[in-house]
Amino acid sequence: MPPNHPDPLPAPAVPPPIPADNPKYAWAEIPAMTAPKREAAERISDFAEIYGCYDEAAVRAQASRCIQCPDPLCRQGCALTNRIPEWLALAARGDFLAAAEISRSTSNLPEICARVCPQEKLCESACILSARTDPVAIGAIERFINDYAFAHGAVEVTPVPSNGFRVAIVGSGPGGMTCADELAQAGYEVTIYESQMIPGGLLVNGIPAFKLDKQIVERRIDLLTKRGVKFRLGVEIGRDTSLDQLRHDHDAVFLSFGAQRPKPLDLPGAELTGIAAALPFLIQKNVKSPLVDIPPIEVTGKSVAVLGGGDTAMDCLRTALRSGAREAVCIYRRDLANMPGSRKEYANAIEEGARFEFLANPVEIIPGPGGAVTAVRCRRMELGAPDASGRRSPRPVAGSDFVVPADILIVAYGFDPTPFVSGNDATPLATDRWGSIKIDGNQMTNLPGVFCGGDSVRGPSLVVHAVRDARKAAQGIHSYLKARTKVES
Repeated sequence: MPPNHPDPLPAPAVPPPIPADNPKYAWAEIPAMTAPKREAAERISDFAEIYGCYDEAAVRAQASRCIQCPDPLCRQGCALTNRIPEWLALAARGDFLAAAEISRSTSNLPEICARVCPQEKLCESACILSARTDPVAIGAIERFINDYAFAHGAVEVTPVPSNGFRVAIVGSGPGGMTCADELAQAGYEVTIYESQMIPGGLLVNGIPAFKLDKQIVERRIDLLTKRGVKFRLGVEIGRDTSLDQLRHDHDAVFLSFGAQRPKPLDLPGAELTGIAAALPFLIQKNVKSPLVDIPPIEVTGKSVAVLGGGDTAMDCLRTALRSGAREAVCIYRRDLANMPGSRKEYANAIEEGARFEFLANPVEIIPGPGGAVTAVRCRRMELGAPDASGRRSPRPVAGSDFVVPADILIVAYGFDPTPFVSGNDATPLATDRWGSIKIDGNQMTNLPGVFCGGDSVRGPSLVVHAVRDARKAAQGIHSYLKARTKVES
């Protein structure tokens, strides 16, 4: 068995006793326990996932800490309104397969969301126990029950007879996979068009393997194939075919191509060698395949500076260290309290040796011999009044310039919606001033039968938001084609 593949879960164990008189107080009698995590000194030598699973005894005990609120706030904190208390109750009783089945009823990628969702900002943050103690470990339990179901062969795929409708999906990331799954289960003939030669989109290209094992994504793609979903790889809309052609060949189209255009580095020295965008760097270091053709970005033995404070910046820091960088430092213009990245990922980066320069704004990239980067000139910042988003606006401190040495500079300022070149379409897709595609309440664009969701609509966001949009779009497609059939008949 490959070393990164999730191991079969251990045999049943006798769980610790759960208070019988009043289970609502189990949270006070059973201490919260975090999921097992590999030591930093070990994990920075490879790209294997850093978190492991609870054993059965631990997952039953941790699930029993849920007090079964009559109005569960954790469901409100979840973008998919997952039926969390229900599967926690089943997990506490040791009925892991039934728990996983309920988990799958509202999420098409539960074993993936369990790994990549920032639960500390979503469901776990909303847990009522957070006001008094540690919340229920919802993410770790969700991962356990779904890994358990796969390990025990309980995730069955039964092809559904065709209903005669054909749907094209553009993009094979979390949104495209989810919409395909929903429609295939309803009998639609689904074809996914992916511009890259490896399916998976963001889940493969943008999320490092130490957070999400690529074999887990491959397993989902295999399930889609077994459902009858077809993949056409290396097909770019606007180059190899057009949106008009897709609309002609299919009854509906779902666009889910993401937002992967990097925000520009608008600084003196931006033209120097040794500067890389975050996504190409992550793809090259995380996707080991001859199908990925990206010029080498060598960081071994070098000082790496990463600009930005989101999760992509954390991923770049941790990837650089695993790739042999002598040091990796993050330069961010606000403080830790105002940094958008996950606190869990920040803590993991610190454990693995990353360094952070907070309240520091790059003002110039300093060249060395041959036009290569040697350092970043920064200016200290202080936080003023909140901006329109509610975050405190940084402002420069006079006379505070300092220099951060760097051989490689990675720009992780975030992404803008990817421009969609549709080909020879007479009517273009309507977009807003940021380039995001406009949709109605059913996820349909201004073109009848063309739906859209995920980052190409909302800008860079969470995997769980892409899943929610895609489920809603699948419902919109179903309603649209059902209504069209009635009109035609």
